[in-house]
Amino acid sequence: MKHQPLVRKHFLFLQGPPGPFFAMLADRLEQDGHRVHRINFNGGDRASWPGPATDYRGNAADWPRFFDAFVVAERITDLVLFGDCRPLHRTAHGMATLRKLRIHVLEEGYIRPDWMTLELDGVNGNSTLSRDPKWYLAEARGLPPLPTFPPVASSFERRAREAFAYYAQSIFQIWRFPHYRSHRPQAALLESYGWFWRLLGRGGARRRSQQVLKTLGDAPYFAFPLQLNSDHQIRTHSPFGSMKVAAEYVIESFARAAPPETRLLIKEHPLDNGLINWRRLIGAQAAALGVADRVLLLEEGDVARIVAKACGVVTINSTTGTLALSVGVPTAVLGQAVYHIAGITHQGPLDSFWRSPSPPKAELYDAFCRVLLNRCLIRGGFLSDEGLALLVDGAVQRLGSGQRLSVLAGGVGDRSAG
Repeated sequence: MKHQPLVRKHFLFLQGPPGPFFAMLADRLEQDGHRVHRINFNGGDRASWPGPATDYRGNAADWPRFFDAFVVAERITDLVLFGDCRPLHRTAHGMATLRKLRIHVLEEGYIRPDWMTLELDGVNGNSTLSRDPKWYLAEARGLPPLPTFPPVASSFERRAREAFAYYAQSIFQIWRFPHYRSHRPQAALLESYGWFWRLLGRGGARRRSQQVLKTLGDAPYFAFPLQLNSDHQIRTHSPFGSMKVAAEYVIESFARAAPPETRLLIKEHPLDNGLINWRRLIGAQAAALGVADRVLLLEEGDVARIVAKACGVVTINSTTGTLALSVGVPTAVLGQAVYHIAGITHQGPLDSFWRSPSPPKAELYDAFCRVLLNRCLIRGGFLSDEGLALLVDGAVQRLGSGQRLSVLAGGVGDRSAG
């Protein structure tokens, strides 16, 4: 009789990013002797998971009891989520906490580029990481220097293709999941419409961006990279609720308090769906405040180069902030961010930032990055085969062997066991 590997953990995967990452990770965990389960919420989930899975076709009100019954019946020890703010994920997180499961949350990397976050219990505004600068200095004393790696290959076209396939299947299979409601504020069809027109107008956007950079010339400027309006970083982990409100706040502060010789360069997010006409909105507000000649919108461009040359960077809580900090550029944070720490980011109000931006302390930011790498970062990315292979290797190491095992006893887990 063929020897069967010891099943060490029972993983339950919920929604992941568009593309094959979650399926690849699950396959590797099974090869290592773990048991893997999956619950699908929509057609995109179903299409991106080739193995056996359970479809949840009920409504949000019935989801907590369904989830809990599934966890008990399948003796789940570990829950794996991509993002912890989606409504169904929030509910699952709460129920899993009651059962004392290990909760692993993945998200875009705290440090850009080429890193992903894999953290216990929560990420971003829900992270359990300390905000005490002394803690990072103490924790980093025994850690090695930050390694240097070659860049990970990535393809914007691949991301667009996988996202389109995911949302197309969500629409085509809507009959299977009649009660599913996306965590995104716009319907998939509406987003597809916005993307169609944005892609169609990309040539014009490039030409306008070249003209903006020519107009900017050598003038000193502050950079404000926009985030996605649908992002929970804006909707949940900031006081603004929408990117539109955040942009209005920043422009008003700049008009009121920034030195007259400076410019504000606002960079559109590369994955913006085009449903907000940022040129019209920003242009109208800047004109109303008398700073139309000092506030510029850049639709296309290398954000790393933009922030590196800035006098300072304003962000809500984007990981773009870490791009600025890594090259010593002062950064103001307006929302909840794991890197918003005294000595790393500007600690005063935004009005004071324009005239007295506080640069990061190099030793402290280095300690912060080394602690992150040790605790919750894995190298790789979704946008190439090379990046996916690196992500899977790093995630398997942390999920399979680097974490303590929760053991269900009578349906209730114990974090201290293992």
